[in-house]
Amino acid sequence: MNRRRFLRTGASVLALAGAALPFPVRAQEAQPTPSAPKDGPFSFDLLTEKMRQKAKTPYDRGASTLPKSMQDFTVDEYRAIRYKPDHALWRSSNGRYELQAFHPGWLFDYPVHLFEVVDGRSHPVTFTSADFDYRPPLDASHFEGFALPGVGGFRLHYPLNRPDYRDELITFLGNSYFRALGRNSVYGLSARGIALNTASDTEEEFPDFTAFYLERPTEQTRTMRVWAALEGPSLTGAYAFEITPGADTVVDVTARLFFRNDVERLGVAPLTSMFFHGENENRGFDDVRPEVHDSDGLVIVNGDGEEIFRPVRNPSSLRVSFFSVANPRRFGLCQRDRDFWNYQDVNAHFGRRPSVWIHPRNDWGPGRVVLAEIPSNSESNDNIVSFWQPEEGPTAGSEREYSYRMLWGSMAESANDLARVKQTRTGYSGNLASKPNPEKRRFVIDFEGGMLPNLSNDSRPTATVEAGGGRVVSAVVQPIPKSDCWRIVIEARRDGDAPVELRAFLKFNDERLSETWLYQWSS
Repeated sequence: MNRRRFLRTGASVLALAGAALPFPVRAQEAQPTPSAPKDGPFSFDLLTEKMRQKAKTPYDRGASTLPKSMQDFTVDEYRAIRYKPDHALWRSSNGRYELQAFHPGWLFDYPVHLFEVVDGRSHPVTFTSADFDYRPPLDASHFEGFALPGVGGFRLHYPLNRPDYRDELITFLGNSYFRALGRNSVYGLSARGIALNTASDTEEEFPDFTAFYLERPTEQTRTMRVWAALEGPSLTGAYAFEITPGADTVVDVTARLFFRNDVERLGVAPLTSMFFHGENENRGFDDVRPEVHDSDGLVIVNGDGEEIFRPVRNPSSLRVSFFSVANPRRFGLCQRDRDFWNYQDVNAHFGRRPSVWIHPRNDWGPGRVVLAEIPSNSESNDNIVSFWQPEEGPTAGSEREYSYRMLWGSMAESANDLARVKQTRTGYSGNLASKPNPEKRRFVIDFEGGMLPNLSNDSRPTATVEAGGGRVVSAVVQPIPKSDCWRIVIEARRDGDAPVELRAFLKFNDERLSETWLYQWSS
């Protein structure tokens, strides 16, 4: 949990100043390293071959080249350090992109190397303490003349929302984490380059992006090209990113992976998000806000074109769900609820958190979408994880390549006139006058859109409802007055202590009218 929550904290590290730094960092602490980055030829194929050969050698992360005092930064100390915007790379050019760096230290104690790629050659981009403000209560004189051995990460800025200001567009910070924004979005869920043994019986690994190569943008550049080297105990990788900003920002990813060891559970295109409480799951949190989440559901479009929506939960114990899908057309975590009044938080802007779709671009073969829901008592924890797991796990010495397109924004989800799940509510079956029966539960699912507005009370749709591990007691379809929404009310009973898997959709005659709603009822 601590490793997964760091990016949320890291995204706010520039927000506040913290306590005084107890151990001054002096210029003489900076020591040159024998493997200092150098100029050289560069291409994605050259990077690929380098990482392929590196996978044949034992993993050796070595000791951090940062001074001990920087490694021991607290979060408040780290927050006191700000990058100077007027030092941004490419700021003085006529192009639309610029780069700002994150200071190394705290959780980011292994410096990352940045390179600029020009005409097929890479050139190191170096930073010093002069590129950062060390604000009170830090003593800036303690950092004078310090040459940084690398950075913690970086962010790209682009005029996303208006032509006269370069907004944050995408951030790479820590391990292989990154996150992007669409127009009018604010940061929410995150992505990773790869997930290894997440929610499995084997200890999870967090490989690192150790170096980034950025093609120097020109005045005409709209699509930014970035490459990255990945390394961890069980694998190495070469990554290519093509980033195209817009209302829905597109990030095209190619991941070439080389395995040092067998991997029990490989997670391709992993997403990490937060669901604290919502209309379907509040667990009794004493909160003035009705809902608190970055994402409220998992969406899957399988190879047959069936659209599936599964509301996510904050369960009382770890829950891992598997959705068998051969060659998925799309999957991802979404934030469907965009209504401020359902959150009542004027600072967090939960209704503007982006959804992210993963569109595979090559043949991924048989496998399954995995959803891990981790119990959390704090909204600072990223407790929702989703990814694609291939049916056959990689073995030592093997290679894999995955290509996919990511969309970040508040994009429309259905392109085939299907109604979507608007909200899910759950509660004890019966009424307030009856004694609650924990073996029975009521589920209320509201659908909107698609062909539903064209139906009348005389053209009532029907519901197909199934329950695995339990049984459906009743299922009633109702129109919601003064709206174009229709509701399914399900009464279900469990057969034992195992979770009950529910499935439902609306239809009219033999025509499907809605996506498929899935839900796991567990204690």
